[in-house]
Amino acid sequence: MDADPTIFGGPALEGPPGDGLIRSIEEELDVRLPAAYVALSRIHNGGYLARNGYPSPSPTTWADDHVGVTFIAAIGRTARFSLCGETGSAFWVHEWGYPDVGVYFADCPSAGHDMIALDYRVPGEPSVVHVDQEASYRITPIAPDFVTFVNGLVSVDEFAW
Repeated sequence: MDADPTIFGGPALEGPPGDGLIRSIEEELDVRLPAAYVALSRIHNGGYLARNGYPSPSPTTWADDHVGVTFIAAIGRTARFSLCGETGSAFWVHEWGYPDVGVYFADCPSAGHDMIALDYRVPGEPSVVHVDQEASYRITPIAPDFVTFVNGLVSVDEFAW
């Protein structure tokens, strides 16, 4: 993966996951996580982003040309915002009514009113989508895969407000 691990600011949410933990998380979520997500987690397992924006092909309730991205969730269970933590992927589906498209892995600055997910509705490598709760849970494809998403992150300062 060509992703630059220095995109993350602040501490990691969890330590690097072992093979057993990764398998158990995948079983619990009933998916196979992208190899690039697993590889990145072995370098830096979750955390807040220094590059905190991603271009959007259409306007969202956040901005006309991008989505804000606060953090990427750790592969684990112990941190509150890890994939299977207290407010992990299942929380957004069961408690907030987000559509069950796959795995919600990144939060946006709206405090839960929009999220970033790995979309497993089509077989193969999951795409990355933005789900906007404020727009009746509108789903907007933003990247064809996880690597493209991570490599496309930029500072929100690069967008016109």
